[in-house]
Amino acid sequence: MKKSLRIYPQKTPLRGTIRVPGDKSISHRAIMLAALADGTSHIIDWLPAGDTLATLAIFRALGVSITAEEKNSQQWDLHIEGRGLHGLQRPSSPLDSRNSGTCMRLLTGIMAGQPFPSLLDGSEQLRKRPMSRIITPLAAMGAQITAENGRAPMQITPSPLHGTRYEMPMASGQVKSAILLAGLYAEGETAVYQPAPARDHTERMLSAMGIPITTADGWVTMGAGERHLSPFTLMVPGDISSAAFPLVAAAVVPHSQVSVEGVGYNETRTGLLDILDEMGAAFTVKNERVTGGEAAVDLTTVFSEMHSSDVGGGDTVVRAIDEFPIWAVAASQAAGRSQLSDAAELRVKEVDRISRLAGELRKLGLSMDEKPDGFAIDGPVRLHGAEVDSHDDHRLGMALAVAGLVANSPTTVHDAACIADSFPAFVDTMRDLGARMEWV
Repeated sequence: MKKSLRIYPQKTPLRGTIRVPGDKSISHRAIMLAALADGTSHIIDWLPAGDTLATLAIFRALGVSITAEEKNSQQWDLHIEGRGLHGLQRPSSPLDSRNSGTCMRLLTGIMAGQPFPSLLDGSEQLRKRPMSRIITPLAAMGAQITAENGRAPMQITPSPLHGTRYEMPMASGQVKSAILLAGLYAEGETAVYQPAPARDHTERMLSAMGIPITTADGWVTMGAGERHLSPFTLMVPGDISSAAFPLVAAAVVPHSQVSVEGVGYNETRTGLLDILDEMGAAFTVKNERVTGGEAAVDLTTVFSEMHSSDVGGGDTVVRAIDEFPIWAVAASQAAGRSQLSDAAELRVKEVDRISRLAGELRKLGLSMDEKPDGFAIDGPVRLHGAEVDSHDDHRLGMALAVAGLVANSPTTVHDAACIADSFPAFVDTMRDLGARMEWV
């Protein structure tokens, strides 16, 4: 259902304390690894969004019993009866990842080790996304994967796997995870080199479940030997990628102050906070704690006059890769020319986020200069309202909604139902802060 979202100019400050949905990256991995454990795992505050529900449906199709207690629209508690590494059942139909690249890429690593064939597929949008980046290293481990032009659908044929030492050409948490998950089924040691720190949720979770993982000099190594995953209990922290939208909204709407409680604070995911700090944004970090091996904190942002920033380099870009649509909105309100480079990965996300973002922000009156690996924005700019489109990209849809708050007339975001892919209660949450937006 392609609903439209109308946003009105924000004439009063945004204020309040909120919680955001559970971390999407962790929610995917929690189901996958709990399904492979020897016993029952409990996942608290799991995110029931479009992407993660695809993962849940797939593992039910693989014979895993998953009981869900639906607490509210963005928090479920799951009880997952693990079937062990070798207990999955052959599915009766293709495994549908819908729009989720994370689901498909990580799932490929698991299915490469199964004794039965499988077919991995997804939406038309997902079929356009590159999968060669995981096919190549998995094939080096002995996996047999057939995919036309390196894209889904992918046919996986049973084949024995062996360990590998693979150097990633660019840091990617999804590629690293696919290799490590295949490594659970491989004979010998599996090691992945990352040229910059990439999301480490998979290795944190594997370590918590008893799999020996070491990290040294850029190499992440899974030791050889017989492997078993112990069941676990995990409270999923809030998704910092979702928190980015209300936090940036507070930074650009005058006199606002917004707090987000219990948000994940994994150092591989906090690139946007570092960038905003450099731009002069005012925020505080309190109450750091650890849940399931993952750090969580309370974040507060208040409105501030920001200045431009040059963002580039593998470390910073990888740690903020999902937040650049909303960073562009922050840059539009900052004084000076902000530039992003080394982010060509944005062109192969749900959509070409550089091209689509530039096209939609231009409709709002922002001149955004595209580059092959980034863009440049001159600010501050008084945006004007317009009709824009999410292009079925949840992060683009939410970024455009926040931009609408600082426009001088109403903005309508078409095809906005996709926001539920990661933040089902986004509109209600923003309304709780005083934002003027409604479904139309």
